Amino acid sequence: MNFTIRGQNLQLTDALREYAEKKIGRLERYFEAPPTSDVYVTLSVARNMQTVEVTIPLPGVMLRAEERSEDMYASIDLVTEKLERQIRKHKTKANRKFRVDGIRTLFKDGADRGTAVRELDEEDEEWQLVRTKRFNLKPMDVEEAILQMNMVGHNFFVFANSDSKQVNVVYRRNDGRYGLIEPD
Repeated sequence: MNFTIRGQNLQLTDALREYAEKKIGRLERYFEAPPTSDVYVTLSVARNMQTVEVTIPLPGVMLRAEERSEDMYASIDLVTEKLERQIRKHKTKANRKFRVDGIRTLFKDGADRGTAVRELDEEDEEWQLVRTKRFNLKPMDVEEAILQMNMVGHNFFVFANSDSKQVNVVYRRNDGRYGLIEPD
């Protein structure tokens, strides 16, 4: 695995870099061949919370996890566990339902490692839709959409952007700022 590690609002030490590479590098054991794409790791500090974001682009699958805690090393451990769960989920899904050769051959079988991999329960894989909402998209600019989102008390808001004439989504980020999602 090739790592691209960067620090945001913190000094990235060699010890921190080595720990992140060692812990996240252990994920290689789940793959038939080591991923050729870069693994992007961002370590940041905001409001005394240590955040780790990891993105691993793979053929047919994008693994991404983010964790935060009061300790950077604990955040790295937590994000590694989350990525392991994602890998097991994708492996199980590929083996059980899709039988897609590109994804199925991407991950090792549990017997190859000599350890038992917990198979996901059926209810873990099911996505249950519990509510559907319909509403008219009023054309507005991004600032007005943020105001509307805050008025209704949601973390995101779908709207028709009056500038681009496309459907966009504004959302509140964990750091308290806002993000905008636009179609390509």
